[in-house]
Amino acid sequence: MSFQKAQDLLKLARMSASRHRGVSVKDIAQEFRVNERTAQRMVSALKDAFPSLDHDVDSDRRRWWKLRDTTMIGMQGVYDRELVALEMSIRRAEREGAHLDVEALIALRDRLVATLPSPHARRAEADAEAILEAKGYACRPGPKVKTSPTVMNIVAAALKGPFRLIVWYQGAQDAKPRRRLVEPYGLLLGTRHYLIARNIAKDARLRRFRLDRIAKAEITIEWFEKDKDFDLEAYAAQSFGSFHSDAEVSQVVWRFSPTAAATAREFAFHPNQEMVEQDDGGLIVSFEASGLVEMAWHLYKWGDAVEVVEPTALREMLAGFQNGRITVLP
Repeated sequence: MSFQKAQDLLKLARMSASRHRGVSVKDIAQEFRVNERTAQRMVSALKDAFPSLDHDVDSDRRRWWKLRDTTMIGMQGVYDRELVALEMSIRRAEREGAHLDVEALIALRDRLVATLPSPHARRAEADAEAILEAKGYACRPGPKVKTSPTVMNIVAAALKGPFRLIVWYQGAQDAKPRRRLVEPYGLLLGTRHYLIARNIAKDARLRRFRLDRIAKAEITIEWFEKDKDFDLEAYAAQSFGSFHSDAEVSQVVWRFSPTAAATAREFAFHPNQEMVEQDDGGLIVSFEASGLVEMAWHLYKWGDAVEVVEPTALREMLAGFQNGRITVLP
């Protein structure tokens, strides 16, 4: 057996052990990019290597292969590249202020390393650290508003319930934070993080609360039932960035010049965007959203390589500020 085939067989063993139902021939064909005949041969090789492999047949007469004895898989330990990936994820989460994710990833890393014999654990950690130092680690550069890890953890716990949440929030017109009882629905993470919640003292409308303006938060024992039709992704898609105003929702149309079109094609400006190629090589991008100021901030980086066709209010915001001397596109 070749080295690559041995690696594929071990990967297939992990897949069949970790998935609740197991794997089907179709799953194997898709994962390893092979035809179903080759996938069947891989199942046969897996049965030879792991006699405990068994299968179940569903209502469509499709077989699902499940490995229940994972002793040999556990003997593989933790690969250095896997530990590096975990460390990189931890550092990304730290930089993005996702404190709950940091705690969960650190706990996962510690449990994995704890299963290794001491010499192996020390070598894996040392090798992972060396790789991180050599290649650096992924992060999201740029300015961002600081948020309280304590507040973030309390909000995350309330979202899991979901439980009503008491926040002391300082709005734009408030001299100091005021107590509010809210029903939390989700978080929008960006330059500023927002809590999506319903202020039950007012009305049924969902509102955005900036996390950096929440001075304190307390979780209650009051469970509430979320609106079953609420979709966080659809809600977020109402806006270009994290800010939203119903009054600003409008059809947005931008035209990128032929010199900027190739770069613009690489961007997902909005989840519901449409791109239309122009005869001269230019590109039209259109979508519907709110957040004109954040759009203006973004478009400034394109210099004069983009024209705002709609809305008029956004075009007027940029008038006189588009700089032709900006030659490096985002």
